[in-house]
Amino acid sequence: MASDRSHSHADNHNGGDSHDDHDDHSHGTGRVHAPADFGRAFAVGVALNTALVAAEGIYGYLGNSTALLADAGHNLGDVLGLIVAWSASVAAKRAPSGRFTYGFRRTSILAALANAVFLLVAIGAIGLESIQRLWSPEPVAGITVMVVAAFGILINGATALLFASGRKGDINIRGAFLHMAGDAAVSAGVVVATALIQFTNWLWLDPVTSLLICAVILWSTWGLLRASIDMSLDAAPRGTDVEAVRQFLLGRPGVANVHDLHVWPISTTETAMTCHVVMPAGHPGDDFLIESASILRRSFKIVHPTLQIEVNEDNACALAPNSVV
Repeated sequence: MASDRSHSHADNHNGGDSHDDHDDHSHGTGRVHAPADFGRAFAVGVALNTALVAAEGIYGYLGNSTALLADAGHNLGDVLGLIVAWSASVAAKRAPSGRFTYGFRRTSILAALANAVFLLVAIGAIGLESIQRLWSPEPVAGITVMVVAAFGILINGATALLFASGRKGDINIRGAFLHMAGDAAVSAGVVVATALIQFTNWLWLDPVTSLLICAVILWSTWGLLRASIDMSLDAAPRGTDVEAVRQFLLGRPGVANVHDLHVWPISTTETAMTCHVVMPAGHPGDDFLIESASILRRSFKIVHPTLQIEVNEDNACALAPNSVV
């Protein structure tokens, strides 16, 4: 935990860098979030879903099914999302440099934001076409649509299984798993709707199903958009209670006050923190820093904590007006 020298407050410790988990964390190299074997999972997933997009696009057009075209558009977004996530996971492995001192960990946040924007554009285009079809519904090639959508269930289900083993350890992998599993369910909806059209001849079921698919995509995308914007603005992760972090630091031995506390994500899986800690008795020693880092990591998932030790309570008054105190 290195001394934070970005402010002009007195600092009477030696600035040694300390952290609690040397097995999987280092300030010198970028942390690998997705295990190497997920590179193959991404490659297979992209290949399978690209083939599915082509099949759904062709047969949706030939079969005159907006529901199938909607699912094709959704799966195209998934392909691009997998490519972007794959690229971000590779970039995140790059070591920090003189300018990019955290490496390229934030590419995972940028990837999530790009995917959310792309999906919103796709939803708008698909929704507009579906509304137009509601006013003038057209026949659907039922058997063709059902067969292609059934392949969608198999492909999306198989892709989801590729990421199943990593869904508990990495939020990006878990997101890929849930997205693919959700797509399998959407394809199942297309099969059911088309089967109903065959029995009832209710042609309006096709555009209505398409709109329902858009609603499902919008619901999942809205959460992704909000989370990625929050992360881009350096908001504290939703699972991190900043006030609880403050109270923990105030409760540490010898701490009289804390100020200038900042908690922010440096990637979709890692959280950093800086804080000025007022300790009138002076620097507490490396054991205090190591123990604090260990608890912050274990209890609050903060893997890059930085504490600046100060002896003068009045140092907080020199902060900028909008600093967190």
